[in-house]
Amino acid sequence: MTSVKIVPPGPVAVLGGGTMGAGIAQACAAAGFSVRVRDVDDAAIARGRGILERSLTGAVERRKMTPAARDELLGRLVFTTDLAAAAAGASLVIEAVFEEEAVKRSLFAQLAPAVGPTTIVATNTSSLSVSALGDGFPGPERFAGLHFFFPAAINKLVEVVGGRSTSPATREELVRFSGRLGKLPIETADRAGFCVNRFFVPYLNEACRIADEGVASLATIEEVGRETFGATLGPFELMNVTGIPIAFHAETSLARAFGPAYAPSPLLERQFRAGAPWPWRDTAVEPARQAAVRDRLLGLTIGIATRLVEEGVASAEAVDRGAVVGLRRRHAPFAQLSAVGLAEGLRLVRAQAARWGAEFPVSAELVERAGRGERSWPLRYVRVERRGPIAWVLLDRPEVLNALSTELLLQLEAAFAALAPEPALRAVVLAGSGPVFAAGADIAEMAAKTPQEGIDFGFVGQRVARSIEQFPRPVIALVEGYALGGGLEVALAADVIVASAGARLGLPEVTVGIHPGMGGATRLSRRIGRAAAKLLVFTGEPVSAEEALRLGFVSKVVPRESAREDAEALALTIASRAPLGVRWAKEVIDLGAEEGYDAALRREGDSAGRTFSTSDRTEGMRAFLERRKPEFRGE
Repeated sequence: MTSVKIVPPGPVAVLGGGTMGAGIAQACAAAGFSVRVRDVDDAAIARGRGILERSLTGAVERRKMTPAARDELLGRLVFTTDLAAAAAGASLVIEAVFEEEAVKRSLFAQLAPAVGPTTIVATNTSSLSVSALGDGFPGPERFAGLHFFFPAAINKLVEVVGGRSTSPATREELVRFSGRLGKLPIETADRAGFCVNRFFVPYLNEACRIADEGVASLATIEEVGRETFGATLGPFELMNVTGIPIAFHAETSLARAFGPAYAPSPLLERQFRAGAPWPWRDTAVEPARQAAVRDRLLGLTIGIATRLVEEGVASAEAVDRGAVVGLRRRHAPFAQLSAVGLAEGLRLVRAQAARWGAEFPVSAELVERAGRGERSWPLRYVRVERRGPIAWVLLDRPEVLNALSTELLLQLEAAFAALAPEPALRAVVLAGSGPVFAAGADIAEMAAKTPQEGIDFGFVGQRVARSIEQFPRPVIALVEGYALGGGLEVALAADVIVASAGARLGLPEVTVGIHPGMGGATRLSRRIGRAAAKLLVFTGEPVSAEEALRLGFVSKVVPRESAREDAEALALTIASRAPLGVRWAKEVIDLGAEEGYDAALRREGDSAGRTFSTSDRTEGMRAFLERRKPEFRGE
């Protein structure tokens, strides 16, 4: 069981300075880590440094980075050919060399004596077995997969892959590390293709099969692929850009694991052997054949996606997140399944399965849900993690910046309702699962609402915020990145707002033609006064965490790199206090704010007197006199 924490500025080693290694090193350095990049010789080092410097120069030219920030980032990088020097004292070593098992295994054999007993070692493989690569490595519980997506410095997706011996603590720390890089991690089991490539590479192959069978022209398939999945590029142009050999070799690898249904199309192999790009622009779009192409591509994608869940490789939420974040698609597999309906989705999958029989199994869960008449596949947008006396309630739609849809709000309400009766719970931290708290209401959903539906949505938000406000234990809202619009309205319902340095908070509803409706304007004015609240609401301009602290609606600002640890420490401090004293004090403050002065004083005095009848009061005062830590029981 590892106990190492991968936090900046602690050193991280990246083995391999090629395109992926350089991108990974840039992402780590940008997050504040000191990074040692190791490659085999001076020529390789020069190439890697050149890749990284060109990337940073491009960022400066696009005004994504200042020259000073570029120089600061470069100052965190060290290039070396000395493997032992690169790994010495590193909390994490990321291997990013050529995608060949023998090469990687040889490197790990050399690395083993150079790493410390708690160092986490991760392989950036996209297709090889993490378990096989980790076989024989000392301390296999701290060996895992960390699959970055191209371009690694920019693409937000990271697959965290646990091998057969990887400990839960190692996986959890790699998820946290990915978050510190500003990435959106998804956890996946160690199966061929992991999560994303398992359905993405066969999609490219199916496009080739459809063309090879004469179902439709290349241009037709290209257009349908682009429109069906909301992608910038269709399958053929994408292969032209990323490389046809990559698609061929990846599909060959999947076929070894899953059989003929995944075998490379003869057309794909011929194009690979020819070494020529796909000439899809030389063909014409055939509107009459588009529906058949769409059904094939959707049937394949939905079929594989539902099997990924059934096999325990990844959750439905991870599959959709991988499609939206990693592949930059607007339409993800389970969202598409719900859009067409489970009955229609099952029909499309069965049509695909009819071509392959047992080689393309149909998800039993899909069959069961469709048989029950369910229309959509349930997706979890709120996640609850219990950690001793506290609970983390996480808004979990990071691919859309935790935009507050109706379904998310209802799940948030249900999460707090489920936690309320738990006697051992002492405090709750409400946060985003990724680097952002919440960007506001889901505008895509809001734009389609009628006036009455808009009113109803606001009252749903008010009801949810009220459930947080009236929760019987203290609630800490941790705002990282930003909390805007509905996101800030929800945060304002918490007892305490802790914000990470540099976070932005605001109510920008007037910039899209509406105004706050979930109670944000009312709560903000009661926290900071009408004049200050009106300025923020009327302009719609967000303020920094530091300014929000000065205004008085943020309680504490903490360093960005330790925000989660600091919020948890605060929650644990509150959890260590007398539970009834804290609970009743919350009631005194909240209810007293709505009463007259004399009534509020009376309430406070009566409540304080009530604490004298509790066992916690007896224990607390006895512990004070005996100079020991009290053991409160909430009685």
